[in-house]
Amino acid sequence: MTDKTTNDATPSTDTGSGDLFNTAAGWVLFAAGLGLGLSILAGKHFHGDSPQRPETLGYVIEGVEIEAGAVEMTMDEALNMEGVDVSAGERVFAKCAACHTIDQGGANGVGPNLYGIMGSSVGGVSGYEYSGVMASFGGQWGWDEMNDWLNNPRGYMDGTKMGFAGLSKIEDRAAVALYMNANGSNLPIPEYIAEAAEETVDETVADEEAEALADQEAAAEVDQNDAEATSEEIEAAEASD
Repeated sequence: MTDKTTNDATPSTDTGSGDLFNTAAGWVLFAAGLGLGLSILAGKHFHGDSPQRPETLGYVIEGVEIEAGAVEMTMDEALNMEGVDVSAGERVFAKCAACHTIDQGGANGVGPNLYGIMGSSVGGVSGYEYSGVMASFGGQWGWDEMNDWLNNPRGYMDGTKMGFAGLSKIEDRAAVALYMNANGSNLPIPEYIAEAAEETVDETVADEEAEALADQEAAAEVDQNDAEATSEEIEAAEASD
């Protein structure tokens, strides 16, 4: 009797569990299908699969530009900066001392002796075996030439055997050039007049602002003409009615 009662009750329990599982699975499938359908509809409505710039922008922020990087000062300006002097250049030259001497009559090493280098011919130090590209480069070591060379030797003179990567700060390049100039050279230091440079910048800004204003006025005139034309068309239509 006990065995029969137990056996009769068991199928009822299993059936109830199966119904509960089927109900839960059905809701899960329904929710998944609903989510998929809404995702597809949203993508079609908002063009998520092929985003495009609208013909008419909803909100435009004027005057916002992405700067590619600050413009580096000129060598003339760097040479006249406070703190850029011979003593600062001597400290920078410590990076060069492993390959170069700078005292009068100093020996050539990995690189040539640099006494009197400013104003001298490129590749002109006697007794040093230059690379072919430097030996045939020509010209003289002026302020701008030395600035370009110290900034990126291999970029300035492709094929040079100098392995130094360069000095990234123009203040360091200007200072070490002053130090080399003080050792056996006597090139005049170029003057830098800040007011003249600022006036040039101000004139450029003024020209850009004037051009932008002219563009705005032209656009406003076009809009006004369009509005007047539309108004005339409406009046003509009303008159014909």
